Amino acid sequence: MNTCPRYAIALPGTPGGHAAPRTVIVHRTGRLGPAHEPVYEDATGRYRFQITGTVAEVLTLPAEYGPTHPCLEAVPMP
Repeated sequence: MNTCPRYAIALPGTPGGHAAPRTVIVHRTGRLGPAHEPVYEDATGRYRFQITGTVAEVLTLPAEYGPTHPCLEAVPMP
């Protein structure tokens, strides 16, 4: 199980939109995801991920992101 309290996750821009990725800082919550791994979310609760190792699985994203790759890199933060 992950013991890191925070991660940075880069969300890709819209394909063909030439936008830079957005980095979201998420923190561990007391909940577990579908694979029984910790759930992490940003301060607003709009971005939620289940993180295993350094792989962030998307649970919820704001509607403006639309479909995105379901697995992203999670970078541990101090």
